[in-house]
Amino acid sequence: MIRAGQMYRYYLRETVVGDGRRPARTPLRAAQEQAGVPVGRWMGRGLAVLGLVPGEEVTEAQLRNLFGERGRHPYAGRIEADRLAAGDSAKKAFKAGALGRRVTVTGVDFVFRPQPTIYLLWAFGDDEARRVIEAAHERAIERVLEWIEDEVAVIRYGKDGIYRVRPPGGLVAARFRHYEARSGRPLLHDHLLLSVKGQRLDGKWGSIHTTALYENTVAASALYNELVAAEVCEALGLATEPRTVTPGRRPVMEIAGVPHELIRWTSRRSDQIAACLAELEHEYVTAVDDDGELKFLPVVSERARAKMNQIAALKTRPPKQKTQPLAQLRAWWKVSAILTSKVAADVINSLLEHARAAAAAIRARVAAVVDVALAAIDVTATVFVMNEGGRFHRRHLLAEARRHLALVLRGRRRDPGVDDQVVAAAISAHCLDITEPKTVRGLEAGYRLYTARWALSDLPARRRPPTPAPDPDRQPPADPGEPAEPRPPGQDAGEWEIPRIPLLYDRAVLAGAVVREKLRTTTVRGRAYDVVAHQQAAMPEQLLAPEPADPEHDDQEQKPGRREALDMTALRALRESRTDVEALDVTAERLRHLQDAFSEAADRAHSTMNRYTRRDDTETPHPVRRDDQQVHHPQDPGPHRGREAGH
Repeated sequence: MIRAGQMYRYYLRETVVGDGRRPARTPLRAAQEQAGVPVGRWMGRGLAVLGLVPGEEVTEAQLRNLFGERGRHPYAGRIEADRLAAGDSAKKAFKAGALGRRVTVTGVDFVFRPQPTIYLLWAFGDDEARRVIEAAHERAIERVLEWIEDEVAVIRYGKDGIYRVRPPGGLVAARFRHYEARSGRPLLHDHLLLSVKGQRLDGKWGSIHTTALYENTVAASALYNELVAAEVCEALGLATEPRTVTPGRRPVMEIAGVPHELIRWTSRRSDQIAACLAELEHEYVTAVDDDGELKFLPVVSERARAKMNQIAALKTRPPKQKTQPLAQLRAWWKVSAILTSKVAADVINSLLEHARAAAAAIRARVAAVVDVALAAIDVTATVFVMNEGGRFHRRHLLAEARRHLALVLRGRRRDPGVDDQVVAAAISAHCLDITEPKTVRGLEAGYRLYTARWALSDLPARRRPPTPAPDPDRQPPADPGEPAEPRPPGQDAGEWEIPRIPLLYDRAVLAGAVVREKLRTTTVRGRAYDVVAHQQAAMPEQLLAPEPADPEHDDQEQKPGRREALDMTALRALRESRTDVEALDVTAERLRHLQDAFSEAADRAHSTMNRYTRRDDTETPHPVRRDDQQVHHPQDPGPHRGREAGH
């Protein structure tokens, strides 16, 4: 959030010059040239009203007026001088250069950066690859800004902001490009300083509701990630694949063929944060009060871990370094990666060719299957499980729908509006409107409150893990400041396994599998193929079995005792009838491999959930009831106002 005053001066002193340090009394253009970063550029449909052109250079005077002077016209100085020359008073001339009322919060800072594998290709590729990636990066930002203008931004006016209207003329933003992270490693990213000023239909200027912008940041981020990956993959002949970074959390989509060791090479900050986080977790689970009793639960919840992660990021934040020209940075990055990343030099020098070879293998074996009905099930199940109380808004569904499309399309472009189709199908078929509006805002479509229609009684209720009984042999610490449990000898904090509550994404994946299985067993034979193809498109590449060596054994019957998770008979019949299963090249051997992979994944999810949710033998389990999911009690807390689903 950009505020007039000290916060704006920080942006003018550091952000606009590549996060370096702008020398005192140095003109903005000269400081940017010294830092080796490009000049800022104007964006947004609202530029025409202000007499600006998209792509025009951002000057210091324009920035000061729009962001530093509480929302004045970028050419306020010129307007004021013309009015004074025409004989207007100083007060009228000053008012003519203002865009409505003066505000304290003048803008919002959005940071756009592509996936690590994309900016690694940008850092190590040739000039043509670099230009393609930067162009895709810019187009993705433009598309996201257009979506914000059309679907998110609203101007509030009237008493208590009762009236809300989209800015018909669009918004105004200044974009500044950076090339590196604080660690000095490559990190292509842009800061988009979005002005809160917008013009209504009556010509008056108002302020954009910043809460609406922040509520949709996850959906905007998912849209950007999806668009930039599809643009880069189509232009360079690449494909994406899901990679699990943290067990139990959702996979991230990265460019296939780029070694994970290179991502680790860029993530020095992440390693520092992780080491500090391990220390904080150890302090958390061993903290004791004055009586020597544990202060907290002996496990780390997701909410506590998120807070500690923020603390770790601040504690390990290094000072900013002096920026360097891009050509020099790219040379240094390549030498550093060859020497320290443990990746062969020929792989780094031909990284694009390796990625193209991996993409060819993926696209030959994995088809892009977008089934709106099945996607709606996955999206609803994930959002239902991962939002507190099982309640969510449309924006949560939209963000998850965009993540899902990126997962199944593997870097291919999609038709516009498919994400909205998935959301519409989810709301109409699987969501129950439980809105109890108390304000006009609650009646709007974007603020309707939903929960899932179906009862996932197969899933255990989300409960806090029971506190284990104290060990009678363990003596209380002599000093309350000492840890209650010493870490195992010979292990550092990062090696000591901290007990944590199972992550919600494990439960969300299992929820989607439960509903899909019910759909498969209660519909016609052909629908079984849809489920399989839909699941195959979302599988990590390493779980797809290779072609069988002997084609004669392709239709071999299953071995006795194997769990029948997929309808093999129906799938063989569909393939013999020359349906599109043949185009997918789904052999029986591969389907059996997929069946085992999904069964093992479900077993792991069950095991993870049951690890900390067991009750005492004398206690009766409490299944999830339909009433628990469909009834919204007035005394319950309001809509979830925390982080977006799965983020």
